[in-house]
Amino acid sequence: MESVGTLSASLEDYLEAIFHIINAKGAARSKDIAKKLAVKGPSVTGALHLLADKGLVNYAPYDLITLTLHGQRLAESIVRRHEALHEFLSEVLLVDEKTAESTACQLEHVIQGPVLDRLVQFVGFVKQCPRGGYNWINGFAHNCQEGEDSSVCQQCIQQCLEELNTAPAKRGENEPMQLTLSEFQPGQKGAIITIEAEGSLGRRMLDMGIAPGTRFEVERVAPLGDPIDVKIKGYHLSLRREEAARITAERL
Repeated sequence: MESVGTLSASLEDYLEAIFHIINAKGAARSKDIAKKLAVKGPSVTGALHLLADKGLVNYAPYDLITLTLHGQRLAESIVRRHEALHEFLSEVLLVDEKTAESTACQLEHVIQGPVLDRLVQFVGFVKQCPRGGYNWINGFAHNCQEGEDSSVCQQCIQQCLEELNTAPAKRGENEPMQLTLSEFQPGQKGAIITIEAEGSLGRRMLDMGIAPGTRFEVERVAPLGDPIDVKIKGYHLSLRREEAARITAERL
């Protein structure tokens, strides 16, 4: 059975493109794939035959193209690698958007699973740790633009000491709120505390990466509140409102 890293870089690109097209349109056509990857029709046909032979897509000439279950899982893994790399390059290293996108496209084919997992963990740590966070990233941006300046470092140290001395008082005023995930609004981030789900639902949530301590961001809430789209560990997931109500989280 195929896994990430066993496909050629070209076929991974095709699988990723098909995944995005299906998410946007419900199914893919050869011309959609050719347009997205800027390739000719015969190249698409050849790639689809190879992917079908590997059991990753359902393909027949002139018919709609869909992913098999295994193809869907493999495509999600490829997309996760791309998004994690893009986030690291653009939000931590502050590389411009165009360069971050093209570099992520190249790196996603060679980075190993354990390295990617550590990268995702690092991005989350940098954003949330009180010794890091966006202030630290902004400081790095200043360093890139202006070069090293020891006087700025001294000012930063003084500011950190002042914030540390006043932290106990502020902590009481701004105690983080604990909510069910169904109460979060688009753009809000949180960390999962508890999950009240057993049996098949509990196992499904664990399979999706939903576990205590996991950080997430709510991307979209449907007009009637169902479903709720969240980003967890680089994945984009849709949860039913009743599922989200079983998850208690701390707002970050």
